[in-house]
Amino acid sequence: MKKSIIMKLKTLIKRYKELELILSNNYSEFNKEEFLKLSKEKSELFDLNETFASWLLIRTEIKNIQLLLRDPEISKLAEEEMDVALRKKKDIEKKIKKLLLPVDPYDKNSCFIEIRAATGGNEAAIFSGDLCKMYMRYADINSWKVKVINMHGSEQGGYKEIILKVIGIGACGRLKFESGGHRVQRVPLTESQGRIHTSSCTVAIMPEILHTEKIILNPVDLKIDTFRSSGAGGQHVNTTDSAVRITHIPTGHVVECQDERSQHKNKEKALSVLSAKISSEERAKKELENSLMRRNLLGTGSRSDRNRTYNFPQNRITDHRINLTIYRLNEVLSGKLDLLIEPLLQEHQADLLLTI
Repeated sequence: MKKSIIMKLKTLIKRYKELELILSNNYSEFNKEEFLKLSKEKSELFDLNETFASWLLIRTEIKNIQLLLRDPEISKLAEEEMDVALRKKKDIEKKIKKLLLPVDPYDKNSCFIEIRAATGGNEAAIFSGDLCKMYMRYADINSWKVKVINMHGSEQGGYKEIILKVIGIGACGRLKFESGGHRVQRVPLTESQGRIHTSSCTVAIMPEILHTEKIILNPVDLKIDTFRSSGAGGQHVNTTDSAVRITHIPTGHVVECQDERSQHKNKEKALSVLSAKISSEERAKKELENSLMRRNLLGTGSRSDRNRTYNFPQNRITDHRINLTIYRLNEVLSGKLDLLIEPLLQEHQADLLLTI
């Protein structure tokens, strides 16, 4: 390992030992918030402390084996032990590097998924419905809850726009690479001559902003409109102005919510989505600045990001960011999204490792 990494490790382990001492002797001096903060920091350093201890042990073991190599009677046996020890040391160093990777503070959060039909008219709207089902099935596989925040249906099926909230620990970390353009190639149901059409949708993943981190929105910057909900029917639909539309004037972001019967609840939901939108936009700008020296796999949710192509005739799906093609489109659409997410996470980690 590089000397710089070892020095960094020693500093972090020193901090871990300090936290152990502080929390064991002076816990009564802290309020609940401070205690939780220090406990969280300690728990985040625990694996690193254990792994570095293993590395120090294996390094000592290798030094001892090197002494045995000088003895001609046991040198052959020592060579075999050395091979095993070196492989173990290499595996431990890989683990240490992964533990040193910068942690995205939003990875453990729940998130919002915004799916919009882009080019292709009705076919794009139908495909947005397919993507929506895919994410719902993936959420179900991971035991996450899904709530519909707002949707605008299409006459032919699917959605012109739909916003989902995926509630579960780690949802954002798994789904964050979905932001960007998703292109579909297939024969639409309305195509009489059997020609393959190309349509597209955009997906934006926005981490839920926790109450303690929420952006303070100036009321002067907000234009709030109320209107009557539209939907499949029911006694509360089209009877009260419970639906809410909020426009953030400085950025031009518009968020609607009509899922709840209460105008107050709809407003609260709309503000949470708006806060997530603004926060994600600011993070995307910073990410762009930080990624000038390395490949960036995180999309912005705009049409210009061409993430994937879903080719139905060939049962093929291609992620253009990492040049990955698999012929398991049906499985992916049924919720087995990890077939794409795992390779993306591995590539992302590999990119980050280059900076260590």
